[in-house]
Amino acid sequence: MEAIQKHEGLVYPLNRTNIDTDQIIPKQFLKRIERTGFGEFVFYNWRFDDDGNIREDFDMNHEKYKGASVLITGENFGCGSSREHAPWALLDYGFKVIIAPSFADIFYNNAMKNGIILIKMDEGFLKDWMDRAEEGELRLFVDLEKQIIVDESENKRISFDIPAHHKEKLLNGWDDIAITMQLDDKIAAYEKATGK
Repeated sequence: MEAIQKHEGLVYPLNRTNIDTDQIIPKQFLKRIERTGFGEFVFYNWRFDDDGNIREDFDMNHEKYKGASVLITGENFGCGSSREHAPWALLDYGFKVIIAPSFADIFYNNAMKNGIILIKMDEGFLKDWMDRAEEGELRLFVDLEKQIIVDESENKRISFDIPAHHKEKLLNGWDDIAITMQLDDKIAAYEKATGK
């Protein structure tokens, strides 16, 4: 997993609630066994019509949001099935940070384990950011170490909470295997002592 300490990016506002994992990455694209290659299918049923043509009325397809890496969205993002393909698809598309009032529990843990910074934020801040990102270009800077979001255009610094264990993993790029491997000498000593 790639370490992430700071990130600055263009905001894409997805002003919807209860977005489930089947909307994030529809089931017909779950046949791959690699973690990569899902980005082109993220939000597929909203971005494309039944014939695979781009939907011009879905604003994620607009040029102004090309390259967006900060997703702002509504409550209960990532609900539905536990498919880990959902964070893989979002990360592969380019989203490094997702900000919402709340996330589904399994999605929250899956996304953090895959290197996406998830930030829970009051709807008041999000509404302002949604409006500004819809009206023009909004960029936000996230400093994970200091746990702040910098909104330079408004000269604001907003603090956020994040569980300490998730923060440590993200800052260091550690997945569960990497954490286990830090105990390699102890595992080897145990195996030697027990004859395994």
